[in-house]
Amino acid sequence: MTISKKAGGIFFALVALGLSGAMTLAVDLSKEDGDRLERKIDEIANNGATPQPRPKRTPVSESEMNSYLNINFKQKIPKGLTNPEIAMLGNGALAGRVLVDLDEFNRNRRPQGLMDPLAYLSGKVPVTARGVLRAQDGKGRFQLAAAEIHGIALPKQVVHELVSYFSRTPDYPNGFDIDAPFDLPAKIREIAINKGEAIVVQ
Repeated sequence: MTISKKAGGIFFALVALGLSGAMTLAVDLSKEDGDRLERKIDEIANNGATPQPRPKRTPVSESEMNSYLNINFKQKIPKGLTNPEIAMLGNGALAGRVLVDLDEFNRNRRPQGLMDPLAYLSGKVPVTARGVLRAQDGKGRFQLAAAEIHGIALPKQVVHELVSYFSRTPDYPNGFDIDAPFDLPAKIREIAINKGEAIVVQ
């Protein structure tokens, strides 16, 4: 159940970032919602694999996304990340939260000096951030607005490190560059982020 290798890298990056805001979502997780999104992803991938995909609009709810991440996709989330939460705020804005194991991250990181905000933290901590996803004409780009840990603002460079580290795959050993535009997979033309729902357009 894969859209593409590149899509996998993008998806890991979104999970790694947490697409988070300083909040905890009041969303009930269910296997039914997770399975529903899994079927939708398969349908999107199959439609995109045809020479001339039929025009298709696929809605994805917050509940489906969070259930899928925490139940169906749980074993594939990068080591060191748990409990991802995503909120869709409308007009492209995303928010959410993810627990990051800083011990896992710092084991493979060179010391950054006394001013490093992560030098004084350990264990699993909630990383929060927020931003805007613009995805049109087959291209996507995420614009980070802010990120923090326990209310401490994270410099953009640190966010880059976190995303790059946790989004690494065998096909993308350097991970995902959060600033770089990317091609939408499966011949997706547009993704609209509305309040409580995303619309995937092929």
